Amino acid sequence: MSKRPITVRVARWSAEHPWRAIALWVAFVAVCFMAGNMAGAKEATAEDSAIGEAGQAYVMIDKGGFDSAPAEDNVLITARSGALDKAAGDRAAADTAAALRNVTGVSAVGEPVPARDGSALLVPITMSGDPDTASDRVEPLHAAVATVQEKHPELRVESVGGPTIGKALDDTLGKDFQRAEILSLPVTLAILILVFGALIAAGVPVLLALMSVAAAMGLSTLASHVIPSTDTTNSVILLIGMAVGVDYSLFYVRREREERAKGRGHVDAVEIAAETSGHAVVVSGTAVIIAMAGLFLARDAVFSSLAVGSILVVAVAVIGSLTVLPALLAKLGRWVDRPRVPLLWRLSARSTSSSGSRVWRRILHPALRWPAATLLVSVLALLALAAPALGMKLKFPGTEDLPRTTPAMQAYDRLTAAYPSNGTAHDVVVEAPASSAAEVKTALTKLAQSTQGDSLFAPLEETGPDIKVSADKTITVLDVATPYSSRSEEAADSLHKLRETLAPAALSGVPGAKYAVGGGVAESEDYAAHVWRTLPLVAGFVLVLTFLVMAWTFRSVVVALTSIALNLLSAAAAYGLLVLVFQGSWAEGLLGFESMGAIVSWLPLFLFVVLFGLSMDYHVFVVSRIREAVQRGVPTREAVAEGITGSAGTVSSAALVMVAVFSIFATLSTIDMKQLGIGLAAAILLDATIIRAVVLPSLMTLLGNKNWWAPRFMRPRGRHAAPVSPAAPTPELVGRH
Repeated sequence: MSKRPITVRVARWSAEHPWRAIALWVAFVAVCFMAGNMAGAKEATAEDSAIGEAGQAYVMIDKGGFDSAPAEDNVLITARSGALDKAAGDRAAADTAAALRNVTGVSAVGEPVPARDGSALLVPITMSGDPDTASDRVEPLHAAVATVQEKHPELRVESVGGPTIGKALDDTLGKDFQRAEILSLPVTLAILILVFGALIAAGVPVLLALMSVAAAMGLSTLASHVIPSTDTTNSVILLIGMAVGVDYSLFYVRREREERAKGRGHVDAVEIAAETSGHAVVVSGTAVIIAMAGLFLARDAVFSSLAVGSILVVAVAVIGSLTVLPALLAKLGRWVDRPRVPLLWRLSARSTSSSGSRVWRRILHPALRWPAATLLVSVLALLALAAPALGMKLKFPGTEDLPRTTPAMQAYDRLTAAYPSNGTAHDVVVEAPASSAAEVKTALTKLAQSTQGDSLFAPLEETGPDIKVSADKTITVLDVATPYSSRSEEAADSLHKLRETLAPAALSGVPGAKYAVGGGVAESEDYAAHVWRTLPLVAGFVLVLTFLVMAWTFRSVVVALTSIALNLLSAAAAYGLLVLVFQGSWAEGLLGFESMGAIVSWLPLFLFVVLFGLSMDYHVFVVSRIREAVQRGVPTREAVAEGITGSAGTVSSAALVMVAVFSIFATLSTIDMKQLGIGLAAAILLDATIIRAVVLPSLMTLLGNKNWWAPRFMRPRGRHAAPVSPAAPTPELVGRH
């Protein structure tokens, strides 16, 4: 007999030495988590995330060593209803100034600024200390403002400004993450109880997923000292970790229960599960890791951080399902089916019975009976759903997209209503020898003057252009204002005109000068262009490596090609659905968001690799079962029916868990998490229903024996290619499940 696969040997050792395996796993998770907490995370800086010409402009400004302007906050005074009484407003403003002058963290309080329509008074506040951390020091300010509010109950006296909004956003994100973590556990556990009908069987996958997430967070914190992390890294680890951790355990536990139901001993059942479901877990985990590794090609701190977190949590989940899970199952034995939930236990048993198979055979009937027509209709329907993706627009979310559930953002809306914004500004940054400083300033002055009379740009102030020069005179910065909001088409047009026409005309003659145009509009435009530019490179990397893994795993070029085609189809449909939901306004009330008319810039690239990796979970599992049947001599049409009906309960349960976890993220406050949750949930739902029950069976039925074609060098030799071990169930027994 040839040597058994490593998955089988590891599982056998764990099953025969359960306490050692469990102790090693607990020690591994504890060491990872504690080491991460002790080391602390290294956050990515703005320079790490510098992309395109806007990034170059930022780097130049940073090199200039300009003194950072102090952080500024405000106190807004408005009437609770009707017009603001001027005398009452003045008294509240005076009390505010008196209360804030001796507050820790406040260095100056300015004179009240009335709104043009008299509806508000704004008291400007200058914060002391590092402006980048001002939001961490606003509590004393808020306490003082609350005292003033108590003295003037007839008015609204509220803090509003950068530090206050930053604090509110940090608190909201923290609560969101906590809520997602708290909600995902009972929802996942409830689904698994419904699937297994037993509490211990349901609890084991959740426990292992949580431990995988904890270990991966610790490892990710350690890795941040090599590849800096971002704010969303832990959210993504939780999102991906709960989904794949539960899925991998679910595949394994379901197969082990099937084998025990056939009379296998605990260790033998674990061994068979390791060689079948364990093999599928390794392949699908490898596919996810390969897909995530493609993000490194984007050369961006955000994507690199997300790649590290995702790769680590998937790798830990795979290791746990192959090591400690067999040990737990062997140690628990039949106790894994205790305590039973009476009604759910009977439903669970019935779901694996022949009646469940009959239901799925009816669902599969069109694909098996009329494969060509079924394939054509289903593919056309998915392409129609994908069509809106052709109009996808990418933008960064701004302040206007932050959740309005916090008092700070409600105050911000009142502030912008009383003090309308004057648009946005572009930064023209020039680096040149100090000897050219005067020439650079003259050229930038001419550039500013060339914008006058153009409706895309704002009139200059009476004091002239806003030009700043670094202490060493090598960096010069000109602010070019526009009267339009940062998200408007006019602001983007003004950026393009500045970059393509005005700046080259003014600065091309300055010897030794390098220049870049940056600012908020430029950052959003450059990042979107960066995503579209790198998406083909990342997609190519993922497609090629996934093809090689699938071809080698199934020893079939056709299976590898069809796997990629189906995953591309489901990803495209998910993109189209995302555009339909979020670029329009019809779903705003339903999902609790305000449309930004675009998709968050980083989302398409991240969604592609996640969807491509996760969809392999089901594909590998289902095609493995079909291949087992084919290698026993079952005709292709019947093998497709047997493989899909035999895996239907497991795959549907796994998909339900993933969709539930991802949907929780769609309920979070920020627009990027909503879009991520909806995109992932929709894609998994499409993949587990239309792709698996309609497109895949019709395509494989049409191809017949051609499904398994491969060049001679890839064809298996010696040992039979089936992933079932000699200890596996007989064909008759497999055919019933």
